[in-house]
Amino acid sequence: MGSCGTVGPVRARYLVFFQYLGTDFNGVAAVRGNHRAVGVQNFLEEAAKRLNSVEPIRFTVSSRTDAGVHALSNAAHLDICRRSGLPPYSPEVVTQALNTHLKHRDIRVLKAFRVPNDFHARRAATSRTYLYRLATGCSWPHQLPVFEQNVCWALQTKCLDMAAMQEAAQHLVGTHDFSAFQSAGSPTTNPVRTLQRVSVSSGPASPFVLPQESRLQEKSCSTHSISGTGGQLGTEDDGCAGGCGARDSDTYTGESHSGESRSLGQVSDSSCPSPWLVLEVSAI
Repeated sequence: MGSCGTVGPVRARYLVFFQYLGTDFNGVAAVRGNHRAVGVQNFLEEAAKRLNSVEPIRFTVSSRTDAGVHALSNAAHLDICRRSGLPPYSPEVVTQALNTHLKHRDIRVLKAFRVPNDFHARRAATSRTYLYRLATGCSWPHQLPVFEQNVCWALQTKCLDMAAMQEAAQHLVGTHDFSAFQSAGSPTTNPVRTLQRVSVSSGPASPFVLPQESRLQEKSCSTHSISGTGGQLGTEDDGCAGGCGARDSDTYTGESHSGESRSLGQVSDSSCPSPWLVLEVSAI
């Protein structure tokens, strides 16, 4: 443990995992001085004030996401300095306190861990996994169940050649310069990233489709996903067109509960047997 200042209070560092629906946010990063835009980090730091640290608490987020992008499990580290003579909070207390005082119901802290004071959430991450969900054959977005409309990208095309997509995706695997994927003015200085795995597969039917709609869904609206494992794709802000898809999680050495590559089944042929498609990307 390090000291907060020259004498007195002791600093304790924590790693926290948290998830959020990104629809209402301008991304995960805190927005300073703009009252019309807000990031997930703003709400986390506001809740952390109730921990009564003698120094302001700032979250260092592992992986940034764009406006409208969701996270199943993002990560950040923070330092808490309690008054002299008080022991550090337990990780369980930190988790409970943050969840109790969060003022937005679309954010949830999953778990907290005590970590060494030199631990850095961004630099210590060993991989990041991204999940994108697409629905095909949707003439209008309202054909999707309301619960899917902010977490799935609706496409008018009725069928995607997944075999061709899977073959093409493999050209992205490995270490490459992803400058062409960067947005204008990106602060990233090094566009070289390594993609460990990319997969395209039919996903399971949405649990939000009513039985009486299922037959129509099979005929007109199908969902697919694309996925992979590896590092960031050339920009600090990883987004998906239309705010679709969920950013999965970061993986740390010794942390197997988040960010693990998951098999989504064999990629089907272009006959589109399932209406849901998933793209998963894992990177380092």
